[in-house]
Amino acid sequence: MAAITDIIKEEANGTLSFGNYTLPEKAKVEDFKHAGDLYKVKTFATMTKLEKNGLFLYESVPGTTVKDFIEDEKGVSFKVESNQDAQLTIGMEEDTEYSVFVGGKSIGVLKSNPSGKINISVELADAGEVEVSIKK
Repeated sequence: MAAITDIIKEEANGTLSFGNYTLPEKAKVEDFKHAGDLYKVKTFATMTKLEKNGLFLYESVPGTTVKDFIEDEKGVSFKVESNQDAQLTIGMEEDTEYSVFVGGKSIGVLKSNPSGKINISVELADAGEVEVSIKK
Protein backbone atom coordinates (compact mmCIF):
# COMPACT_ATOMS: atom_id res chain seq x y z
CA MET A 1 0.00 0.00 0.00
CA ALA A 2 1.34 3.40 -0.88
CA ALA A 3 0.20 6.65 0.62
CA ILE A 4 -3.31 7.48 -0.58
CA THR A 5 -3.76 10.51 -2.82
CA ASP A 6 -6.96 11.63 -1.06
CA ILE A 7 -6.43 12.76 2.52
CA ILE A 8 -9.52 10.74 3.51
CA LYS A 9 -11.85 8.53 1.49
CA GLU A 10 -14.54 5.91 1.88
CA GLU A 11 -13.62 2.50 0.47
CA ALA A 12 -16.04 0.30 -1.49
CA ASN A 13 -16.21 -2.06 1.51
CA GLY A 14 -17.52 0.74 3.77
CA THR A 15 -14.26 1.36 5.64
CA LEU A 16 -12.21 4.57 5.76
CA SER A 17 -8.72 5.21 4.45
CA PHE A 18 -6.86 8.34 5.52
CA GLY A 19 -3.47 9.94 6.03
CA ASN A 20 -0.41 10.52 3.89
CA TYR A 21 2.98 10.23 5.59
CA THR A 22 4.79 11.44 2.44
CA LEU A 23 3.49 15.02 2.65
CA PRO A 24 6.17 17.58 3.63
CA GLU A 25 3.54 20.07 4.86
CA LYS A 26 0.36 19.65 6.91
CA ALA A 27 -2.87 18.94 5.03
CA LYS A 28 -6.33 18.60 6.50
CA VAL A 29 -9.90 17.78 5.60
CA GLU A 30 -12.81 18.76 7.83
CA ASP A 31 -16.47 17.71 7.80
CA PHE A 32 -15.94 14.52 5.80
CA LYS A 33 -19.25 12.65 6.00
CA HIS A 34 -19.20 8.86 6.50
CA ALA A 35 -21.98 6.63 7.87
CA GLY A 36 -23.79 9.58 9.46
CA ASP A 37 -20.68 10.92 11.23
CA LEU A 38 -18.35 13.84 10.54
CA TYR A 39 -14.61 13.18 10.39
CA LYS A 40 -11.63 15.52 10.47
CA VAL A 41 -8.14 14.42 9.47
CA LYS A 42 -4.78 16.19 9.65
CA THR A 43 -1.74 14.53 8.16
CA PHE A 44 1.84 14.99 7.02
CA ALA A 45 5.28 13.47 7.55
CA THR A 46 5.43 13.91 11.32
CA MET A 47 1.82 13.27 12.41
CA THR A 48 -1.54 11.87 11.33
CA LYS A 49 -4.68 12.56 13.40
CA LEU A 50 -8.34 11.54 12.96
CA GLU A 51 -11.35 12.88 14.86
CA LYS A 52 -14.95 11.67 14.68
CA ASN A 53 -17.74 14.12 15.59
CA GLY A 54 -15.15 16.31 17.34
CA LEU A 55 -13.77 13.46 19.48
CA PHE A 56 -10.27 11.96 19.31
CA LEU A 57 -10.07 8.65 17.43
CA TYR A 58 -6.51 8.08 16.09
CA GLU A 59 -3.08 9.69 16.15
CA SER A 60 0.31 8.54 14.94
CA VAL A 61 3.77 9.98 15.37
CA PRO A 62 5.32 10.13 12.83
CA GLY A 63 2.63 10.32 10.14
CA THR A 64 1.06 7.18 8.71
CA THR A 65 -1.33 6.05 6.01
CA VAL A 66 -4.27 4.03 7.32
CA LYS A 67 -6.44 1.78 5.18
CA ASP A 68 -9.64 -0.16 5.91
CA PHE A 69 -10.21 1.58 9.26
CA ILE A 70 -13.38 0.26 10.85
CA GLU A 71 -14.76 0.63 14.34
CA ASP A 72 -17.70 -0.93 16.11
CA GLU A 73 -18.85 -1.52 19.70
CA LYS A 74 -16.18 -4.24 20.13
CA GLY A 75 -13.16 -2.25 18.95
CA VAL A 76 -11.23 -1.13 15.87
CA SER A 77 -9.17 -2.69 13.11
CA PHE A 78 -7.10 -1.22 10.28
CA LYS A 79 -3.95 -1.55 8.19
CA VAL A 80 -1.20 1.00 8.75
CA GLU A 81 1.90 1.94 6.79
CA SER A 82 4.80 4.36 7.16
CA ASN A 83 8.46 4.59 6.25
CA GLN A 84 9.32 4.73 9.98
CA ASP A 85 8.27 2.90 13.14
CA ALA A 86 5.32 4.70 14.73
CA GLN A 87 3.66 5.34 18.07
CA LEU A 88 -0.12 4.98 17.69
CA THR A 89 -2.70 6.37 20.09
CA ILE A 90 -6.23 5.06 19.62
CA GLY A 91 -9.37 6.46 21.24
CA MET A 92 -11.42 3.69 22.88
CA GLU A 93 -13.73 3.38 25.91
CA GLU A 94 -12.25 4.57 29.20
CA ASP A 95 -10.77 2.10 31.70
CA THR A 96 -11.53 -0.94 29.51
CA GLU A 97 -9.33 -3.96 28.72
CA TYR A 98 -8.63 -4.78 25.08
CA SER A 99 -6.81 -7.61 23.31
CA VAL A 100 -4.33 -6.04 20.92
CA PHE A 101 -2.98 -7.72 17.79
CA VAL A 102 -0.26 -6.29 15.56
CA GLY A 103 0.67 -8.10 12.36
CA GLY A 104 -1.59 -10.99 13.33
CA LYS A 105 0.26 -11.58 16.63
CA SER A 106 -1.06 -10.82 20.08
CA ILE A 107 0.89 -8.19 21.99
CA GLY A 108 -1.27 -8.80 25.05
CA VAL A 109 -4.19 -7.23 26.85
CA LEU A 110 -3.97 -3.48 27.37
CA LYS A 111 -6.21 -1.29 29.49
CA SER A 112 -7.25 2.09 28.16
CA ASN A 113 -6.44 5.03 30.37
CA PRO A 114 -9.08 7.21 32.12
CA SER A 115 -9.44 9.28 28.93
CA GLY A 116 -9.99 6.11 26.87
CA LYS A 117 -6.67 6.06 25.02
CA ILE A 118 -4.48 3.07 24.19
CA ASN A 119 -0.87 3.56 23.09
CA ILE A 120 1.01 1.00 21.00
CA SER A 121 4.28 1.01 19.10
CA VAL A 122 4.29 -0.54 15.63
CA GLU A 123 7.40 -1.47 13.66
CA LEU A 124 6.66 -0.11 10.19
CA ALA A 125 10.04 0.71 8.63
CA ASP A 126 10.42 -1.59 5.58
CA ALA A 127 7.41 -3.64 6.74
CA GLY A 128 4.84 -2.57 4.15
CA GLU A 129 1.38 -2.50 5.66
CA VAL A 130 0.75 -3.96 9.10
CA GLU A 131 -2.65 -5.05 10.40
CA VAL A 132 -3.75 -3.77 13.80
CA SER A 133 -6.77 -5.05 15.72
CA ILE A 134 -7.94 -3.86 19.13
CA LYS A 135 -10.93 -5.79 20.52
CA LYS A 136 -12.77 -6.06 23.86
